[in-house]
Amino acid sequence: MEGVLTVFKASKYCNVSPKTIINWIESGHIKAYKTVGGHRRIKKSDLEDFMKRQGIPLPEGEEVGQRKRILVVDDDPIVVETIVQALEEDEHDYEVISASDGFEAGLQIAHFEPHLLILDIMMPDIKGYEVCKKIKSNKETKDTKIIVLSAYLDEEKFKKMEEYGADVCFSKPLPLPQLKKEVARLLGLS
Repeated sequence: MEGVLTVFKASKYCNVSPKTIINWIESGHIKAYKTVGGHRRIKKSDLEDFMKRQGIPLPEGEEVGQRKRILVVDDDPIVVETIVQALEEDEHDYEVISASDGFEAGLQIAHFEPHLLILDIMMPDIKGYEVCKKIKSNKETKDTKIIVLSAYLDEEKFKKMEEYGADVCFSKPLPLPQLKKEVARLLGLS
């Protein structure tokens, strides 16, 4: 979504702390809305109007960079919320969406064009090997990075997933700090 900023991006834009942005929102100085996940979003135009009213200089020619897009595919809402929240709060300011089944995941891959896919391969309507193979063999999506999650994978199955195109495999329960590190590494941000 063009022209919509996270609290983190707005703070960089204004050269203040994220907490200052939150305080300005809560006191009604900046208009903002909350996502379904409860995260604040600010229209860039609203932020710039506020900055002009307050005499805060606008950054010259600074464009808020394109955010890396991540799609989380898992049928467990708690796992999805945990991953989405951890990534949305990350310093790299990812754009994160989720899908809870194979059909929705297919639509989101085509529409959202994620840079990285976090995929639970043990879902009723998803065959993990096929998803990886399909993504990596399509010229439109072959550069999409894939992190595979499963509670039921051993070393042999991990190797097989990697043969089919998975970049990294994790067992559940999920080590979030390690996941965040791998996401940043795969997206070339670390």
